[in-house]
Amino acid sequence: MRELDSKLNQKPQVNLARPTAVRMWLVCLCAGLAIIQSSWTDQLVSLGIASVALGLAILTELLILYYARNQDSGNSSGRITDGSAAASALVLTLLLPNTVHPVYAGLGAVFAMLVIKHSFGGLGSNWVNPALAGWLFVRFSWPLAFGKALEGSPLWNLPGSLKTGFFGPHGFVALTAGAGNTLDTAVSSFLNHTIFSLTGSELPGGYIDLLFSNTPGIIADRGLCALLLGTIVITASQVNRAWIPAVFLGVYALLIRAFGALASGGVLGEGDILFGLFSGGTMAAAFLLMADPATGAKSDIGMLAAVILGAVFTFIFRYPGGEPYGAFFAVALVNALIPLIRSLENHRLYSQKVGKGL
Repeated sequence: MRELDSKLNQKPQVNLARPTAVRMWLVCLCAGLAIIQSSWTDQLVSLGIASVALGLAILTELLILYYARNQDSGNSSGRITDGSAAASALVLTLLLPNTVHPVYAGLGAVFAMLVIKHSFGGLGSNWVNPALAGWLFVRFSWPLAFGKALEGSPLWNLPGSLKTGFFGPHGFVALTAGAGNTLDTAVSSFLNHTIFSLTGSELPGGYIDLLFSNTPGIIADRGLCALLLGTIVITASQVNRAWIPAVFLGVYALLIRAFGALASGGVLGEGDILFGLFSGGTMAAAFLLMADPATGAKSDIGMLAAVILGAVFTFIFRYPGGEPYGAFFAVALVNALIPLIRSLENHRLYSQKVGKGL
């Protein structure tokens, strides 16, 4: 009985193979690579946003830990070297548009540390991912700034982007500033003459540009190629459970393929999977937010239910709802439902085992 109670009360991250500090610094590496790629084509603006968010997150964390130790409040076990403050700041940066004011990012980081992380008891006790909470704070505090930040991005005209996608005559040429990009043309031509020629299909122009976007947009999208490389590192290092982002992306892709085209006047079964997966911060949501163990369910069954809900909500918000940031809102909604899922886990899975043991 005591052993079972201990399992119910433990924090989810203790079930992972890597120590907290290792996981957090690997997440920092993943997010940092994407921020650097985004900075390469926006005159280091993305790096400036990350620097402000990182500096204020660490400063806030240091002040909180200093105050807690002086007051002997029992919340002084945290350490700045565990990397959690840095990870939250960098992931928050990924979720923001690259044209948002750096001060907004800094205030979002302060909110994430002060209100979400430490007011709920420190690392692992928060009900929502701190970076996501910081994003929500900025999103609702300065909505006009967010809307303006996407001007010039394919996400600015989401219905038009969805309609042009696979079935437009020029792919994303009409939607991206990288129209006619030499790299896109060369890579698309190579793939069409090698891999896709074997299946009789053809990759339209513009999709390679999504990996190296130079248009205004979400920093996670602008640094997508580096982000994908980073997700390979964190997945191989067992930072999170690999099946979580796999299920999330798989269910989301199936929904896009089946129903995605309907939102833009298309027909059933012709949704553009690549655009759905490679834009709107989907990859950051799948690998860094949805797979966060601190805000997840404790059982595999509970987590599977949460992941499927996250994918369904992402599709609903982004396609019928037309919300460019649909993936982030979906994960936030799932985070809010996790206490209910954990309660059902305790009742359905653990309480029955206790009864049998007695």
